[in-house]
Amino acid sequence: MKNIREEIFAKAKIILVKIGSAVLTGTDGLDLKIINSLVREMTALIDKGCTIVLVSSGAIVSGKHRLNITGSLKSIREKQAAAAIGQGRLMRVYSKSFEKRGHYVAQILLTLSDLSDRQRYLNIRNTLSTLMEWGVTPIINENDSVAVDEIKFGDNDTLAAMIANMVEADLFINLTSTEGLYDCNPSSGKKAKLISLVREFTDEIECAATNETSAVGVGGMKSKVLAAKSVTAMGIPCIIVPGKKQRILSTIFSGKEIGTLFLPTAQKLNSKKYWIAFTLRARGKLVIDDGAKSALCEKGKSLLPSGVTGVEGDFNLGDAVSCVDSGGVTLAKGLVNYNSDEIRKIKGLKTSQISQVLGHKDYDEIIHRDNLAIVYAGKKIKG
Repeated sequence: MKNIREEIFAKAKIILVKIGSAVLTGTDGLDLKIINSLVREMTALIDKGCTIVLVSSGAIVSGKHRLNITGSLKSIREKQAAAAIGQGRLMRVYSKSFEKRGHYVAQILLTLSDLSDRQRYLNIRNTLSTLMEWGVTPIINENDSVAVDEIKFGDNDTLAAMIANMVEADLFINLTSTEGLYDCNPSSGKKAKLISLVREFTDEIECAATNETSAVGVGGMKSKVLAAKSVTAMGIPCIIVPGKKQRILSTIFSGKEIGTLFLPTAQKLNSKKYWIAFTLRARGKLVIDDGAKSALCEKGKSLLPSGVTGVEGDFNLGDAVSCVDSGGVTLAKGLVNYNSDEIRKIKGLKTSQISQVLGHKDYDEIIHRDNLAIVYAGKKIKG
């Protein structure tokens, strides 16, 4: 009888592989030995009928090495310049390694604004779909040379999770510098135990991950766990494994217990709600009472004015806004039917009073349930 890992990996045909900077870093800036080894394994999977979509860090590291910069880069403009220099070499290394094995690659550089706009999101998805149909491996990275805080993903874990959803991946493999998720920080001095399997996301699981990063990485384990949470909400299993381990992809597909495997949720978000929950950046917050919390998280209802007790930030009609409880815990994210000033005026009121206060009533709900995605770990996510 196959174990759960064997069953998941045997079904995986579209595989999103994310490679972190710490995995790719070597004495030559880029660890060419590791890259060639991983490409050898990825092309072996392609030859067996799988499709690989690759999200790769490493541009800044490569640029620093080219310029003989040994210290850390302080300013955004320095990082952007290093990325502009290093991205070409990173792609050249990948291209040569793939071509040596009879395969071709394509470069795609993205910012968060590319995926936040629904039409551009669909255009990118169509491009990826065509490349996959042609048997070309997309290699995706954040466009670090132009991205600023407002349009940055923050880390490639977040980007990879969004792409995994976009290409409807069967498996998300996150190659990192650690063995997986531990029940506490291994460097804290406590005896840390590796968590080999996560069946559902709880507060304890999210608290086990820290924000500490490596010397060359941006996202810590926290970002990797949040990425796993987002893809499993779409029904995609995720595994976090040590990327520098020899023959790591072969080890994964053998079903051997290595790293941390996150199982998909029983109820998954549809594509639109995933886009709202994990792609759009929240422009503000709505504080809601316990009654509204129950209506949203347990009953799948819309958010009405009567359930709102507070408004934070300035936002417009159609913007994405987070819904939080009185303790500040994020429960959901949705697209608002009124702007922040209007919601401040109608919060706590009955729907029948909206027109009287605003002089118009375009919607009964502040956020309709069709435009609302539940992200609260304490409850099952409703689709």
